[in-house]
Amino acid sequence: MKTSNPAQTFLNEAEDLLARIEEIALELQPGQPAGETINQIFRAFHTLKGSGAMFGFDHLAEFTHHVETVLDQVREGLVPVTEPLIQLLLRAKDQIKRLLDAAQNETKPPTDSGQDIIVALNRLLPGTKTVESQPVKDGVGSAAEAPAEAAVARQTFRIRFRPDPQIMVSGTNPLTLLNELRALGECRVAASYDAVPELEPLQPDHCYLSWEITLTTTHGAGAIRDVFIFVEDGSELEIAGLETPPAGPVAPAPEAALIAPRAPVSGPPAETAPAAPVRKFVDKAATVRVPSERLDRLVNLVGELVMNQSRLSQVAAGASVPNLSAPVEELERLVAELRDNVLGIRMMPIGVTFSRFKRLVHDLSRELGKEIELVTEGEDTEMDKTVLDQLGDPLVHIIRNSIDHGIELPDERVRLGKPRSGTVRLSAAHVASNVVITITDDGHGIDVAAVRAKAIERGLIAAEATLTESDLCDLILLPGFSTAKCITNISGRGVGMDVVKRQIDALRGQLSLSSQPGQGTTFTLMLPLTLAIIDGLLVEIGRDRFIIPMSVVTENVELARSERSRHNGRHVISVRGELVPYVGLREIFAVPGVGPELEKIVIARQGNDRVGLVVDRVLGSHQTVIQPLGKFYQNIELVSGATIMGDGQVALILDLGGLIRFTDKPENGEVASLRSHHAASPATAPSGRQKALLN
Repeated sequence: MKTSNPAQTFLNEAEDLLARIEEIALELQPGQPAGETINQIFRAFHTLKGSGAMFGFDHLAEFTHHVETVLDQVREGLVPVTEPLIQLLLRAKDQIKRLLDAAQNETKPPTDSGQDIIVALNRLLPGTKTVESQPVKDGVGSAAEAPAEAAVARQTFRIRFRPDPQIMVSGTNPLTLLNELRALGECRVAASYDAVPELEPLQPDHCYLSWEITLTTTHGAGAIRDVFIFVEDGSELEIAGLETPPAGPVAPAPEAALIAPRAPVSGPPAETAPAAPVRKFVDKAATVRVPSERLDRLVNLVGELVMNQSRLSQVAAGASVPNLSAPVEELERLVAELRDNVLGIRMMPIGVTFSRFKRLVHDLSRELGKEIELVTEGEDTEMDKTVLDQLGDPLVHIIRNSIDHGIELPDERVRLGKPRSGTVRLSAAHVASNVVITITDDGHGIDVAAVRAKAIERGLIAAEATLTESDLCDLILLPGFSTAKCITNISGRGVGMDVVKRQIDALRGQLSLSSQPGQGTTFTLMLPLTLAIIDGLLVEIGRDRFIIPMSVVTENVELARSERSRHNGRHVISVRGELVPYVGLREIFAVPGVGPELEKIVIARQGNDRVGLVVDRVLGSHQTVIQPLGKFYQNIELVSGATIMGDGQVALILDLGGLIRFTDKPENGEVASLRSHHAASPATAPSGRQKALLN
């Protein structure tokens, strides 16, 4: 068994903390009073500093010290929340990320950017003089070289601390906390033994002591509370400010002098404390961080278990052994429940991906001089982690296009009667066994006239072709298509959208878009919940079996051999008055033999297009555990994977998008080409875009 690496554990936790810092910083508003939001971001930086120093990330700890100093002054009300401060916090987060990456890659940490941030942070401190010409240690400076902090008058505090009885069980020594207090100033400590039980009930790993401390320091109450930042939950902590240092024994402070007490003085003793803090410890322990490779391995093992269980069920059905059927049915139930639970482990809320776009919208808005608000909905919608990991880049590209070329400048929006601030709406929802993600902006929409002119210029459609607005919008998804007069470094409407479409197709999803002039554009992504298992339609050609994803199947129709000669020999069939092109899978996969007199056509939909797949027989629905084909077959575009049936036979899983791309290639000949079999009549053509591409 592999032993856990503490440094790697810190890196994982640091990633979560950096995401939290960015989220909080984006919520800050200039002029906002110091409150819990500032405390949260301070604690995040404080945790990074302390944990980083503990695991040897000295550059990170030294840099974070400067951020922590400024935030402490913000908490004390000495430094206001301003737009420059918010930007510096975001830059500091980016710098910490670079320092962590450098430590992981064993490269030299970045220098210039860190020093620039430190200088800018020090300028925010009241009553300081920044010495920019001093040498800097590895680009992050040190506490000794930092400018002197603002002078703070000496204050005296009375601190009462009763730790959680199990504080030592979690590895914390209360004496280290007292030593940290001594480092802040003149400190007198008095221990209380009132809660120590008799010898027989005493537990040696429990802490029964409490302490009363008098501290005279130049630091504020926030710095004192930070000493106890990791042990506050479950402990009793009171910090009271005193007017002057006491000359004699510490006297109880009046209740009015307490500063944010965590629990009243008259509260119950530690051994009878309320159970709420204990539940916090239980909740933290209930969350286990597991490497994704282990989950992938677990899913693969469950997939093999499902396939072997299916084979066992088929053998049991043919054996006619009465005593065997009941255990096999029970095993089938248990395997199905295990499969659902294991797949559920890999499910993650899509809000994890949505949160990263707040920073993207924030930065692009400033760069382009636009005012844009990102609205997210359905953050709790869950998807397989493998899908989420590959979904980020397509969404980034779509959002960048919406911001750059969709939403107008503020003055232009006001002239058009729109709100000065534009909106990008990102939403997700479950629809059957899929997740539908929509990205909507309230910009000027797509100029369909410009799209049509560009398509005619490039020879993609005929000048006399009749296309709907939806079909014209779909042209943007073609490779290299763009109507942008000037391609910026942010995006170009249409540039790279074919790459986005290919990425969505690779996830067995569908991408479509619609637009209303002057009102905005909507991109719609329909994606499967998981890539590990799908509901499919099992079909047969000769003795070969194939799986068609059920998410693309709309209906099945029959095709008699005599109907093949209709429509002048074109491979189309009339389905309720609409001509749908079809292709024969027997010819594409070179299956030997002749098809039956009455074949089946599975009608499937890809985007706005419908296509029929001719097969010999439709065997029914089948829950499919997807197995990769291996590196030797990774470039085959007709299939997306394979599965093993109950009888041990391998069935290929068809990729509808790959089939359509394959049949649209002229070099594949008349047998496979969809283009040569489309009807010429605009009234009966399957879709405007398909007909336009054929003319």
